[in-house]
Amino acid sequence: MKVHKILNNNVIVTLDDKGKELILTGRGIGFKKREGDLIDINLIEKQFSLDNKDILPKFNELLSEIPLEVLTTSQIIINHAKECMESKLQDSIYISLTDHIHFAIERHKQGFDIPNGFLWEIKKFYPKEFQIGLYALSVIKKRLGIELPEDEAGFITFHIINSQLNGTMPNIVNMTKIMREILNIVKYHFNIEYDEDCLSYQRFVTHLKFFAQRILSKGTQTQQDSSLYEIVRQKYHQAYLCTKQIDLHLIQQYQHPLTDDESLYLTIHIERLRTELKKT
Repeated sequence: MKVHKILNNNVIVTLDDKGKELILTGRGIGFKKREGDLIDINLIEKQFSLDNKDILPKFNELLSEIPLEVLTTSQIIINHAKECMESKLQDSIYISLTDHIHFAIERHKQGFDIPNGFLWEIKKFYPKEFQIGLYALSVIKKRLGIELPEDEAGFITFHIINSQLNGTMPNIVNMTKIMREILNIVKYHFNIEYDEDCLSYQRFVTHLKFFAQRILSKGTQTQQDSSLYEIVRQKYHQAYLCTKQIDLHLIQQYQHPLTDDESLYLTIHIERLRTELKKT
């Protein structure tokens, strides 16, 4: 293996047999090296291979600015996230999460921790991803000696979710906001307390994730038979009245009137949730 580019003393770029760029990290791996020099394989600690060529320049720039310890720690966290999540994480997480962790550490050293206003919702809506966030804090503490607040686990969770959806961070924040608003409407309409362990609640939250994503992406559902909508509207009248409240809220706040199909599915989920909570 030969040096193709030198990013800094600890990060270099080489080419594989097919001419694809590989990023190698290791303490001193690029020290006093030039392009074309042989690489000491004993110094290689980590290897990155990104499929998305568009983000390679940004990633290379990031690697030249971030300490090796932070870079390696971030990769450990990302590898753990990939093992835990069923859906594939986008390559962009190597940039977004690594940059966030580095910035969070620098802010913490300066005594400037940012509170996460969505921490409660993150714990409730994204428990699996939040556990990855908590794992990340433990790895950062163990490897870097920095104890970040729990709020940062929430921010890291956002990056994991964002990488799954391949969206943007503001959209994830807004998705969570929409979900919270709808859950509050249902809660106060029926004057109920949620049992977050019940299956209907978990199904409802899952539905709201995709529903909120569709609102923000301006997507629509395929229209189904309207006769089913009429049946549900009459059979589950109380749940339907709650859905109409949600409809008015979404029109006022997001200029998104519910379609019949959206009303149909919301009404069914609300009715199932309401019925199950009445039994407890």
